Amino acid sequence: NARIFDVIHIHALFSFNTLVAAWSARLAGVPYILRPLGTMSHYGVTQRRPWLKRASLAVFEGPALRHAAAVHFTSEDEQREAAQWAVRMRGVVIPLGIEPAQRADGALVRAQYPALGAAPYLLFLSRLDPKKNIEGLLQAFVLILPNRPGLRLLVAGDGAPAYAASLQAMAVELGLGNSVVWAGRVDGDLKASALGGAELFVLPSFSENFGIAAAEALMAGLPCVLGQGVAISGDVVNAGAGLAVTPDPASIAAGLMQVLADESARDAMGSAALRLAQERYSAKAMGANLVALYSEILKR
Repeated sequence: NARIFDVIHIHALFSFNTLVAAWSARLAGVPYILRPLGTMSHYGVTQRRPWLKRASLAVFEGPALRHAAAVHFTSEDEQREAAQWAVRMRGVVIPLGIEPAQRADGALVRAQYPALGAAPYLLFLSRLDPKKNIEGLLQAFVLILPNRPGLRLLVAGDGAPAYAASLQAMAVELGLGNSVVWAGRVDGDLKASALGGAELFVLPSFSENFGIAAAEALMAGLPCVLGQGVAISGDVVNAGAGLAVTPDPASIAAGLMQVLADESARDAMGSAALRLAQERYSAKAMGANLVALYSEILKR
Protein backbone atom coordinates (compact mmCIF):
# COMPACT_ATOMS: atom_id res chain seq x y z
CA ASN A 1 0.00 0.00 0.00
CA ALA A 2 2.96 2.39 0.29
CA ARG A 3 2.74 3.18 -3.43
CA ILE A 4 -0.76 4.66 -3.17
CA PHE A 5 0.45 7.57 -0.97
CA ASP A 6 2.31 10.77 -1.83
CA VAL A 7 4.00 11.11 1.58
CA ILE A 8 4.13 8.76 4.56
CA HIS A 9 4.39 10.20 8.10
CA ILE A 10 5.75 7.62 10.56
CA HIS A 11 5.59 8.06 14.33
CA ALA A 12 8.07 6.68 16.94
CA LEU A 13 11.37 4.82 16.73
CA PHE A 14 12.66 1.54 18.17
CA SER A 15 9.62 -0.24 16.78
CA PHE A 16 9.30 -3.04 14.22
CA ASN A 17 6.33 -1.25 12.64
CA THR A 18 8.38 1.92 12.16
CA LEU A 19 11.18 0.10 10.38
CA VAL A 20 8.79 -1.81 8.11
CA ALA A 21 7.01 1.42 7.20
CA ALA A 22 10.31 3.16 6.39
CA TRP A 23 11.60 0.21 4.34
CA SER A 24 8.30 -0.06 2.45
CA ALA A 25 8.35 3.65 1.63
CA ARG A 26 11.92 3.47 0.34
CA LEU A 27 11.17 0.41 -1.82
CA ALA A 28 8.12 2.18 -3.26
CA GLY A 29 10.05 5.40 -3.86
CA VAL A 30 7.70 7.37 -1.61
CA PRO A 31 9.16 10.13 0.62
CA TYR A 32 8.59 9.57 4.33
CA ILE A 33 8.80 11.62 7.51
CA LEU A 34 9.88 10.18 10.85
CA ARG A 35 8.72 11.61 14.18
CA PRO A 36 10.95 10.19 16.97
CA LEU A 37 8.33 10.93 19.65
CA GLY A 38 10.98 11.66 22.27
CA THR A 39 12.83 8.37 21.83
CA MET A 40 16.09 10.14 20.92
CA SER A 41 16.25 12.19 24.11
CA HIS A 42 19.05 11.38 26.52
CA TYR A 43 16.51 10.21 29.08
CA GLY A 44 14.65 8.05 26.55
CA VAL A 45 17.78 6.29 25.31
CA THR A 46 19.50 5.79 28.67
CA GLN A 47 16.65 4.77 30.99
CA ARG A 48 15.61 1.44 29.48
CA ARG A 49 17.96 -1.08 27.80
CA PRO A 50 20.40 1.65 26.67
CA TRP A 51 22.90 -0.77 25.11
CA LEU A 52 20.19 -2.30 22.94
CA LYS A 53 18.89 1.10 21.85
CA ARG A 54 22.38 2.33 20.94
CA ALA A 55 23.00 -0.79 18.86
CA SER A 56 19.60 -0.53 17.19
CA LEU A 57 20.17 3.17 16.47
CA ALA A 58 23.45 2.35 14.72
CA VAL A 59 22.12 -0.56 12.66
CA PHE A 60 18.43 0.11 12.04
CA GLU A 61 17.11 3.53 13.10
CA GLY A 62 20.19 5.43 11.86
CA PRO A 63 19.70 4.49 8.18
CA ALA A 64 15.94 5.10 8.46
CA LEU A 65 16.59 8.59 9.83
CA ARG A 66 19.23 9.41 7.21
CA HIS A 67 16.92 8.45 4.32
CA ALA A 68 13.88 10.29 5.69
CA ALA A 69 12.68 13.30 3.73
CA ALA A 70 12.34 15.00 7.12
CA VAL A 71 12.60 14.13 10.80
CA HIS A 72 9.75 15.79 12.67
CA PHE A 73 10.66 17.11 16.12
CA THR A 74 8.01 18.79 18.24
CA SER A 75 10.38 21.20 19.99
CA GLU A 76 13.83 22.76 19.61
CA ASP A 77 14.94 20.97 22.77
CA GLU A 78 14.00 17.60 21.31
CA GLN A 79 15.96 18.39 18.16
CA ARG A 80 19.01 19.50 20.16
CA GLU A 81 18.98 16.30 22.23
CA ALA A 82 18.71 14.16 19.11
CA ALA A 83 21.85 15.82 17.70
CA GLN A 84 23.96 14.10 20.37
CA TRP A 85 23.70 10.80 18.46
CA ALA A 86 25.50 12.30 15.43
CA VAL A 87 23.02 10.89 12.90
CA ARG A 88 22.82 12.97 9.73
CA MET A 89 19.19 13.92 9.14
CA ARG A 90 16.92 16.69 7.86
CA GLY A 91 15.31 17.95 11.06
CA VAL A 92 12.25 20.20 11.21
CA VAL A 93 10.45 21.51 14.30
CA ILE A 94 6.65 21.51 14.26
CA PRO A 95 4.99 21.72 17.70
CA LEU A 96 1.98 19.56 18.45
CA GLY A 97 -1.41 21.21 18.10
CA ILE A 98 -4.36 21.17 20.48
CA GLU A 99 -7.90 22.43 20.19
CA PRO A 100 -9.04 25.57 22.06
CA ALA A 101 -9.81 24.82 25.69
CA GLN A 102 -13.33 24.55 27.01
CA ARG A 103 -13.92 27.49 29.32
CA ALA A 104 -14.94 26.26 32.77
CA ASP A 105 -14.60 26.96 36.47
CA GLY A 106 -13.75 24.52 39.25
CA ALA A 107 -17.34 23.81 40.36
CA LEU A 108 -17.62 20.39 38.73
CA VAL A 109 -14.27 19.07 39.93
CA ARG A 110 -14.92 20.33 43.47
CA ALA A 111 -18.29 18.55 43.47
CA GLN A 112 -16.64 15.36 42.20
CA TYR A 113 -13.83 15.48 44.78
CA PRO A 114 -15.21 16.93 48.04
CA ALA A 115 -11.78 16.79 49.68
CA LEU A 116 -10.88 19.87 47.62
CA GLY A 117 -13.55 21.85 49.42
CA ALA A 118 -13.28 25.54 48.58
CA ALA A 119 -9.50 25.53 48.99
CA PRO A 120 -7.14 26.80 46.30
CA TYR A 121 -5.36 23.93 44.53
CA LEU A 122 -2.39 23.18 42.31
CA LEU A 123 -2.96 20.86 39.37
CA PHE A 124 -0.77 18.01 38.16
CA LEU A 125 -2.38 16.48 35.07
CA SER A 126 -0.48 13.73 33.30
CA ARG A 127 0.24 10.02 33.21
CA LEU A 128 1.54 8.59 36.49
CA ASP A 129 5.05 7.48 35.59
CA PRO A 130 8.48 7.79 37.26
CA LYS A 131 9.56 10.15 34.45
CA LYS A 132 6.99 12.68 35.66
CA ASN A 133 8.82 13.12 39.00
CA ILE A 134 5.69 13.03 41.13
CA GLU A 135 7.86 11.97 44.07
CA GLY A 136 9.75 15.26 43.80
CA LEU A 137 6.45 17.14 43.59
CA LEU A 138 5.12 15.50 46.76
CA GLN A 139 8.32 16.34 48.63
CA ALA A 140 8.11 19.93 47.35
CA PHE A 141 4.49 20.17 48.49
CA VAL A 142 5.57 19.26 52.01
CA LEU A 143 7.94 22.24 51.94
CA ILE A 144 5.32 24.79 50.92
CA LEU A 145 2.40 23.64 53.11
CA PRO A 146 3.63 25.41 56.29
CA ASN A 147 3.30 28.71 54.40
CA ARG A 148 0.07 27.68 52.63
CA PRO A 149 -1.74 25.39 55.10
CA GLY A 150 -5.06 25.38 53.24
CA LEU A 151 -3.59 24.57 49.83
CA ARG A 152 -4.45 21.34 48.00
CA LEU A 153 -2.66 19.38 45.30
CA LEU A 154 -4.91 17.71 42.73
CA VAL A 155 -3.15 14.80 41.02
CA ALA A 156 -5.10 13.89 37.89
CA GLY A 157 -3.94 10.93 35.85
CA ASP A 158 -3.62 7.17 35.96
CA GLY A 159 -0.79 4.70 35.62
CA ALA A 160 0.31 1.24 36.68
CA PRO A 161 -1.79 0.36 39.77
CA ALA A 162 1.24 -0.67 41.83
CA TYR A 163 3.06 2.56 41.05
CA ALA A 164 0.00 4.71 41.77
CA ALA A 165 -0.39 2.91 45.12
CA SER A 166 3.27 3.58 45.96
CA LEU A 167 2.76 7.31 45.33
CA GLN A 168 -0.30 7.40 47.56
CA ALA A 169 1.61 5.55 50.28
CA MET A 170 4.44 8.08 49.97
CA ALA A 171 1.98 10.94 50.43
CA VAL A 172 0.71 9.32 53.63
CA GLU A 173 4.26 8.80 54.91
CA LEU A 174 5.00 12.47 54.24
CA GLY A 175 2.00 13.45 56.35
CA LEU A 176 0.14 15.07 53.49
CA GLY A 177 -3.20 13.45 54.37
CA ASN A 178 -6.16 15.17 52.67
CA SER A 179 -3.90 17.87 51.23
CA VAL A 180 -3.35 15.65 48.17
CA VAL A 181 -6.41 14.60 46.19
CA TRP A 182 -5.98 11.65 43.81
CA ALA A 183 -8.43 12.09 40.94
CA GLY A 184 -7.35 9.32 38.59
CA ARG A 185 -7.91 9.92 34.89
CA VAL A 186 -10.07 12.95 34.09
CA ASP A 187 -11.49 13.91 30.72
CA GLY A 188 -14.09 16.06 29.02
CA ASP A 189 -16.00 18.49 31.23
CA LEU A 190 -14.26 17.23 34.36
CA LYS A 191 -10.83 17.89 32.86
CA ALA A 192 -11.91 21.37 31.75
CA SER A 193 -13.15 22.07 35.28
CA ALA A 194 -9.88 20.83 36.83
CA LEU A 195 -7.94 23.22 34.58
CA GLY A 196 -10.39 26.05 35.03
CA GLY A 197 -10.30 26.07 38.82
CA ALA A 198 -6.57 25.62 39.45
CA GLU A 199 -4.19 28.31 40.68
CA LEU A 200 -1.42 26.97 38.47
CA PHE A 201 -0.27 23.88 36.60
CA VAL A 202 2.81 21.91 37.67
CA LEU A 203 4.70 19.25 35.68
CA PRO A 204 8.19 18.71 37.15
CA SER A 205 9.16 15.92 34.71
CA PHE A 206 12.73 14.79 34.20
CA SER A 207 12.11 14.61 30.45
CA GLU A 208 9.29 15.41 27.99
CA ASN A 209 9.91 15.64 24.25
CA PHE A 210 7.00 18.10 24.10
CA GLY A 211 4.63 18.20 27.07
CA ILE A 212 1.08 18.01 25.73
CA ALA A 213 -0.47 18.38 29.20
CA ALA A 214 1.47 21.61 29.70
CA ALA A 215 0.24 22.90 26.33
CA GLU A 216 -3.34 22.12 27.40
CA ALA A 217 -2.78 24.05 30.61
CA LEU A 218 -1.42 27.00 28.64
CA MET A 219 -4.47 26.90 26.36
CA ALA A 220 -6.62 27.07 29.50
CA GLY A 221 -4.76 30.23 30.57
CA LEU A 222 -2.91 28.62 33.47
CA PRO A 223 0.58 29.75 34.56
CA CYS A 224 2.93 26.77 34.52
CA VAL A 225 5.78 25.55 36.71
CA LEU A 226 7.65 23.00 34.60
CA GLY A 227 10.72 20.86 35.02
CA GLN A 228 13.58 22.01 32.82
CA GLY A 229 13.36 18.62 31.08
CA VAL A 230 9.93 19.55 29.67
CA ALA A 231 10.80 20.56 26.13
CA ILE A 232 8.44 23.54 25.90
CA SER A 233 9.62 25.00 29.22
CA GLY A 234 11.95 27.41 27.40
CA ASP A 235 9.04 28.75 25.34
CA VAL A 236 7.00 29.17 28.52
CA VAL A 237 9.73 31.15 30.25
CA ASN A 238 10.43 33.32 27.18
CA ALA A 239 6.73 34.13 26.85
CA GLY A 240 6.42 35.05 30.53
CA ALA A 241 3.87 32.25 30.98
CA GLY A 242 5.57 30.47 33.87
CA LEU A 243 8.80 29.11 35.30
CA ALA A 244 11.23 26.29 34.52
CA VAL A 245 12.85 24.63 37.54
CA THR A 246 15.41 21.92 38.19
CA PRO A 247 13.59 18.75 39.23
CA ASP A 248 14.67 18.63 42.89
CA PRO A 249 12.09 19.23 45.66
CA ALA A 250 13.59 22.49 46.91
CA SER A 251 13.64 24.08 43.43
CA ILE A 252 10.13 22.88 42.64
CA ALA A 253 8.89 24.31 45.95
CA ALA A 254 10.64 27.64 45.31
CA GLY A 255 9.07 27.92 41.86
CA LEU A 256 5.60 27.15 43.17
CA MET A 257 5.94 29.68 45.99
CA GLN A 258 7.18 32.35 43.59
CA VAL A 259 4.11 32.02 41.38
CA LEU A 260 1.68 31.71 44.30
CA ALA A 261 3.09 34.74 46.11
CA ASP A 262 1.99 37.39 43.60
CA GLU A 263 -1.59 37.26 42.29
CA SER A 264 -1.14 40.05 39.74
CA ALA A 265 2.00 38.40 38.33
CA ARG A 266 0.11 35.09 38.22
CA ASP A 267 -2.71 36.71 36.25
CA ALA A 268 -0.21 38.17 33.80
CA MET A 269 1.38 34.74 33.36
CA GLY A 270 -2.05 33.26 32.66
CA SER A 271 -2.72 35.81 29.91
CA ALA A 272 0.70 35.15 28.40
CA ALA A 273 0.04 31.40 28.59
CA LEU A 274 -3.11 31.71 26.51
CA ARG A 275 -1.40 33.88 23.89
CA LEU A 276 1.49 31.44 23.59
CA ALA A 277 -0.81 28.45 23.19
CA GLN A 278 -2.98 30.12 20.56
CA GLU A 279 -0.03 31.32 18.50
CA ARG A 280 2.25 28.28 18.73
CA TYR A 281 0.42 25.19 19.98
CA SER A 282 -2.98 25.37 18.29
CA ALA A 283 -4.25 22.66 15.94
CA LYS A 284 -4.60 25.35 13.26
CA ALA A 285 -0.91 26.30 13.53
CA MET A 286 0.21 22.66 13.42
CA GLY A 287 -2.02 21.92 10.43
CA ALA A 288 -0.59 24.83 8.44
CA ASN A 289 2.96 23.78 9.29
CA LEU A 290 2.34 20.17 8.23
CA VAL A 291 0.78 21.23 4.92
CA ALA A 292 3.82 23.43 4.25
CA LEU A 293 6.20 20.55 5.08
CA TYR A 294 4.37 18.03 2.88
CA SER A 295 4.21 20.51 0.00
CA GLU A 296 7.90 21.33 0.28
CA ILE A 297 8.83 17.61 0.24
CA LEU A 298 6.71 16.94 -2.84
CA LYS A 299 8.31 19.90 -4.67
CA ARG A 300 11.71 18.24 -4.23
